[in-house]
Formats: sequence, C-alpha cells, structure tokens
Amino acid sequence: MYHADELPGVLSRAKTAGIGTILAIGIGEGPAEMHHALEIAEATIAPELPVIFASAGIHPQEAAKADAKALARLSELAARPRCIAVGEIGLDYYHVENPEPEVQKQAFVAQMVIAARVRKPILIHCRTSELATPAAKQKFGAADAWEDVLALVGEHWAPHGVGGIMHCFSGTVEQARRSLELGFYISLAGNVTYPAAVGIREVAKAAPADRILVETDAPFLAPIPHRGQRNESALMAHTAAFVAELRGVSAEELAAQTTENFRRLFPSTATAAN
Repeated sequence: MYHADELPGVLSRAKTAGIGTILAIGIGEGPAEMHHALEIAEATIAPELPVIFASAGIHPQEAAKADAKALARLSELAARPRCIAVGEIGLDYYHVENPEPEVQKQAFVAQMVIAARVRKPILIHCRTSELATPAAKQKFGAADAWEDVLALVGEHWAPHGVGGIMHCFSGTVEQARRSLELGFYISLAGNVTYPAAVGIREVAKAAPADRILVETDAPFLAPIPHRGQRNESALMAHTAAFVAELRGVSAEELAAQTTENFRRLFPSTATAAN
C-alpha cells in the first residue's frame, strides 16, 4: 500500500507514463477503510495529475464484516459522484482463513443490490481454490468460485443491464466468454506478462477489442520487467504494451481502445477534469 506522502510521486509518475485517469479501488483493509480511496479521489484535483475516481466495496475476504452498518455505509459512499463503481466484490475460495462460501455469497448479493440501486457497475474479484493450500482445498472442497460467481451474477445482476468488470481476470477462455455474455469487460493485470500465464494470454488474444481493459492490481502483480517490485499505475504501460503485442496492434491503438472502453462503461468520466 502507499503512504500519504508517497501519493504525489506515484501520481506524477503515472501522468508522465501517459495515464490520464485512475480508478482507485476502495476496499482498504476492510469495511472501516473502504472510504479512503474515495476521499483521495475527491481531494485530488490538480491539472498536473491524473483524474482519480474511486470504487467502494467489501472484499470477499472481509465478507463476515458485511453487516447492516457496513452495508449502509457502502450505500452512502456508492451514491457519491466520484464513486463510479462498487467493488471489489465477489468470491474468494483461495485462502483458508476466508469466510465460508455462504457468508461470501450473502455479502456479494447484498452489494449487488446496492450497486443496482445506484446504477453503477460492479468490479468482481473471483479466485478459486484450485491452486490453494491443501488446507484451503479441504475447507472449500468442490466449491467452484467461478461457477458460483457466474450463477449469482446471472440471477442478481445481469437483469439490471448495468455491467461491470472482471477484475484481474485469471479464468479460462470459456469463463471469459460467459462473463462477456453477462455484460462484463475483461480486465488484464500485470500477471498476463508472466511466463506461466498461458491461459490469461489466450483470453487476452481472444477477447473482443471493445470489451478489454488493463489494470495494475497495485501494489501487487507488477508486470515484467518489474515483477517482484511494488506495482503502481505508471507500470501499466508495460502491461498494455504486452497485451498490444499479443493482439497484433500498436500500443497506441490499444491505449485508445481501452480508454474508449472505460469511457463507455463509465460515461461520467468522459467529461471530468482536474
């Protein structure tokens, strides 16, 4: 994470790298901190820096804390203009300490209800137990986070026609296809550059041009050649260049396309300026 005194440098480097708009994810270390990103977005108004928007949401790892008070607070944050999305929300069956699936599902559905009320897209976090520790595999058993996410989205979200983003996509081509059918954009993070990410690269090549985005997942998943370092927005240029090469287009073409896609999903960002 970033300390307050580091933010000016992070944002300045992002602007220098060509990043004009940032969507800061507002999950914090739990519901008590999910307002922080929005406060930064609302306070950062300077022409020499990127325009910042925020999301707010309760991460599935914190689903047990999604009580009435936390959900009421989320409703309040989600209604504010600089908050343009609800998330990250979803399901995570990767860590043994995560809440039971039913607890995660209840929090996920409750937050979709809030997002539908304010008509703002959702940012979905989905992580399975496939590569988890033996203890996590034993806890979550045959539960499949992707199947559960897609089923819940189909029932509780898709009918509203608002759409959203499959954040830091790590699923299969088939899961991407089903996500697209449900109205989602596929967002690619720095791990698409890692040698072992064969499946993610297949998705990056196959996804429709008008439904792809790139992201950082900062401070995690810094792209090659910065893998292992703390990630930040300026490094997204490496991810974008890699995805552009995969798709056989120039980095400039990919930048223009992903910017257009972002503006389409979040039309209020098109006219905003610092």
